[in-house]
Amino acid sequence: MKPIRLASGLFTVGMWTMLSRVLGFVRDAMILAWLGTGPAYEAYVVAFRLPNMFRRFFAEGAFNMAFVPMFSKKLEGGEDAEGFASQAMSGLAMVLILLTLVAQLFMPWLILALASGFAGQAQFPLAVDFGRIAFPYILFISLAALLSGVLNASGRFAAAAAAPVLLNVLLVASMGIGILVGGDVAQWLIWAIPVAGVAQMVLVWTAVGRAGLRIRPRRPRLTPEMKRLVRIAIPACLAGGVVQINLLVGQQVASYFDRAVGWLYAADRLYQLPLGVVGIAVGVVLLPDLSRRLKARDDSGARHALSRAGEISLALTIPCAVALVVIPLPLVAVLFERGATTRTDSEAIAMAVAIYGLGLPAFVLQKILQPLFFAREDTRRPFYYALVAMGVNAVIAVGLAPMMGWLATALATTAAGWAMVGLLVRGSRGMGEVARFDAQFRRRIWRITAAALIMGAALWPGYMVLHGWLNTAGLRYLAVLLLILWGSAVYFGAGQLIGAFRLKDFRAAVRR
Repeated sequence: MKPIRLASGLFTVGMWTMLSRVLGFVRDAMILAWLGTGPAYEAYVVAFRLPNMFRRFFAEGAFNMAFVPMFSKKLEGGEDAEGFASQAMSGLAMVLILLTLVAQLFMPWLILALASGFAGQAQFPLAVDFGRIAFPYILFISLAALLSGVLNASGRFAAAAAAPVLLNVLLVASMGIGILVGGDVAQWLIWAIPVAGVAQMVLVWTAVGRAGLRIRPRRPRLTPEMKRLVRIAIPACLAGGVVQINLLVGQQVASYFDRAVGWLYAADRLYQLPLGVVGIAVGVVLLPDLSRRLKARDDSGARHALSRAGEISLALTIPCAVALVVIPLPLVAVLFERGATTRTDSEAIAMAVAIYGLGLPAFVLQKILQPLFFAREDTRRPFYYALVAMGVNAVIAVGLAPMMGWLATALATTAAGWAMVGLLVRGSRGMGEVARFDAQFRRRIWRITAAALIMGAALWPGYMVLHGWLNTAGLRYLAVLLLILWGSAVYFGAGQLIGAFRLKDFRAAVRR
């Protein structure tokens, strides 16, 4: 993949992901406004997280990390990539259908495994009902994720990146209909989830057909290629399972504190915006690119792609992290504080956002470093590293909960993220120069950090000047916009002056 194609892919995925995250904020703001942070909201959070947890375990975060490099290399080598993808899709569908049937039967126990603090509370029966409705989403979205991997490996990013936008459009529309007809908004919301899964799968499957690729269901067979895929995928799935266990531990701890599950979920949605726009976009584009370059023995090109992806992503991520730490409350209040969501809720969510902000660069760095292993079909070492990170997460979340309360879970997530980055850096040393950031990256990263700190120092007096507006209905939206524009101007101005980046590089990426 040429550098212009890499930049174009990053931009395409990033823009669609940004649109999806913005619509996700609209969705979450509507949910919080109508449901507050009470039992119905917490039941929705747990029920929706259940299929998403298994989705990341089986598809996006794990299975695709094994599938995409193999498919990319077959595509690059002119082998039967379509037949391989068809067999993989059929095998995945069979496993997911069985999983969905089992989950319907054992849903009460699954809810207790996610949030045992709900036992005997109003949230529990709601979460069980919601979970049974939402769980089939895993089948459709996981198949959509595999088909998205096919598109990404083929250098076509738009449809796959647009699929999450469709999810949020349908969820927002369903709530709007529920509000207009005076129905139960929670019921309209939860039933829209499996419908959205079907729509997302249809979207990417249509795009695969238009790309000239014939991926069709067939009778699952355990061919030598499928056996090899399973051998590579199992450690990746286990690593994905470890990450989900980290979330599970945090949610279990939070479920014993009133409204904490909802607060943590809302905070997660806020820091996921830059993570999704930057980190996930980089991971989606970088993995197939590195796989093809390694197949072609293009080590210098692979190193250049890794370094530029790291440089672009951190130049956008580090200032976001600083802003989340310095001004979390006005951001949370403007996004979520309305209707049934109170200032007390905003203050609690803001504390978690600030802690997550400290870990945001680590979460993005993971997305950049993991493809170094997955492109080499090495899924075992990331699994072992994830086990260590899981231990760090569990010790901090459980150990500090008596002293910090539910905020211990946010701190544990951040600490585990940095532990994982340290292990990935250490493990990649044996790969040689191809796995090391180049001189330009090393020269610029410290200047990027300095520009972000200058921005943070400028945001605080800006916050004090606009404090009155930030606490005035109507004016608070304008005040936050002015604060964001002020911070952006300071960051990009300082970065240009001290040589952290060149503004024309960003403009060129947008044009491409």
